[in-house]
Amino acid sequence: MTALTEAEIQAELKTLSGWEVRDAHLVRTFQTPSFAHAVLFLGAVAQLAEAAGHHPDLRLHGWNKLTVELTTHSAGGLTEKDFSLARQISQLPQRQSK
Repeated sequence: MTALTEAEIQAELKTLSGWEVRDAHLVRTFQTPSFAHAVLFLGAVAQLAEAAGHHPDLRLHGWNKLTVELTTHSAGGLTEKDFSLARQISQLPQRQSK
């Protein structure tokens, strides 16, 4: 899989809400109503990632936040695989923090 060009990345980014590119990573922080919800959400993201054969960096912090960072190390940058997984993660049901 080859890394996307900057123009391709920007076009893909327009199709995703809440995601941004930082240091060649596709990044989004999700805020949940509780620590338990954050852990459950992390588990759901892990299941999607495992099924896709992709392994993002996941960081649980601030008791109710999960930051997801996607990149394809073997391609040296962002690929369609990263954006595909980001779309799947974005479609997971979420309870919003109050």
